[in-house]
Amino acid sequence: MELTEDIARRFARTALGHVARPYPYKDDHVYTGDDDVRPPREAHPVFFGSYDWHSCVHGWWTLLTLRRLYPAMPEAKEIAALAEKTFTPEKIAIERAYLDRPEARGFERPYGWAWLLYLHLEAERHGDRDWAGRLEPLARAFGSRFPGYLDVLTYPITVGTHFNTSFALTLSREWAERHDDTLLAAIDRWAQSAFAERSDYRGWEPGGDEFLSPVLSAAMLMSRIMEREQFAPWLDALVLGNGWIERECHPVTVSDRSDGKIAHLDGLNLSRAWHLQVIARKLGAHPAASMLDTRADAHLAAALPHVTGDYMGEHWLASFALLAFLASEASAKPGSQSPNDE
Repeated sequence: MELTEDIARRFARTALGHVARPYPYKDDHVYTGDDDVRPPREAHPVFFGSYDWHSCVHGWWTLLTLRRLYPAMPEAKEIAALAEKTFTPEKIAIERAYLDRPEARGFERPYGWAWLLYLHLEAERHGDRDWAGRLEPLARAFGSRFPGYLDVLTYPITVGTHFNTSFALTLSREWAERHDDTLLAAIDRWAQSAFAERSDYRGWEPGGDEFLSPVLSAAMLMSRIMEREQFAPWLDALVLGNGWIERECHPVTVSDRSDGKIAHLDGLNLSRAWHLQVIARKLGAHPAASMLDTRADAHLAAALPHVTGDYMGEHWLASFALLAFLASEASAKPGSQSPNDE
């Protein structure tokens, strides 16, 4: 399956309809008193839409990525105009100041942190605009928090939701490769310590409201850190030799897409499609690579019809579908490592 202009335009129209939609909104705010009560758009004048802060961030990542991939589509001009109106130094300064509140230490950690860095990385690909320059102070603020967080994170968080450590580090590592050698080293060191000796995974997946696979998200991260000669035997010992992927890793069923938590499962199909393709590409000529690609295609096909249609899913699912599409296109480029390669 490939990303066509028709699909890109559908995703773009959907994201344009929610990144500036203020309500409904699920706030992640620690209140210090009655005087601290304010509408989300005052605390977050950039990322006040899309139901919650982190979804708004990666909704913007979706829009900028689609603008880059399809600059001639009609929605590209609308994306640029809204970004100019939204990514102003004044509004970004308010977002940045929010982080200085002592109560904001855990704000959007680590999922929102990682997506903000990924958004900044994408903004840098738009040389005709200064969006990256405006976003950089905010990106630097989040990036500088990651080493300290890893210092106190004794154990990886392996749930399949926003707190998942591996997913956040995968996105953040791409940003660090370009911007922060200290963070890059911290991520690689921490990940090796957390996952390099793991083997024989037998976890009960999927969880009922997960949008990430705990084991595949860890494998995705390690595929970026380990050389192929290390990664292939590590993955064999983790999930291939015991048959976990072949036995357990099939597209999941979503019973109620109007329920925001249950709708997470469409995201699980999409994130698995992304992870499986990247892992297969890392394996190269390994006998399991074709099986992983086949499973990736099945997961993407199961979720793609449901990316839009209900707000509880469509305010975020296009981002994960786009990651899967980008991985599929990268698989056709020998030597490509990033799902967000140009």
